[in-house]
Amino acid sequence: MNGETASPADDGGSVSPDDEAVALAHTLFDAAREGNSTLLGGYLAAGAPALTNAAGDSLLMLAAYHGHADTVKLILAHGADANTANDRGQTPLAGAVFKGYPEVVQALVAAGADPDAGRPSARAAAQMFARDDLLALLG
Repeated sequence: MNGETASPADDGGSVSPDDEAVALAHTLFDAAREGNSTLLGGYLAAGAPALTNAAGDSLLMLAAYHGHADTVKLILAHGADANTANDRGQTPLAGAVFKGYPEVVQALVAAGADPDAGRPSARAAAQMFARDDLLALLG
């Protein structure tokens, strides 16, 4: 089996479509976290749906939180909503401010991210951590 492992299914050992979908979702989440724009871009261009993980983190949230400005721009170009919060009410912009990624902040603000959305908001996070440089980018 060319190095791949699969759980046997009731039909004699093949991988079910659900297993394949879960594996693909993991691949896309990893690509967003790692800033793998080439891989992610191919799937987005092919029509991959907007995904969220168990915590409600979108591909955009993961790319923003891990500081991948080019990947953030790619995901936004494929229609992601810059203001979508995760299950904890955190937005990609607040995540980028919290982690201190000015290029990501700029990309999200340019795409219409609301600096006052979420809990805490990006503006509140910038104030809390005395990040005047990022606060200035929020407008």
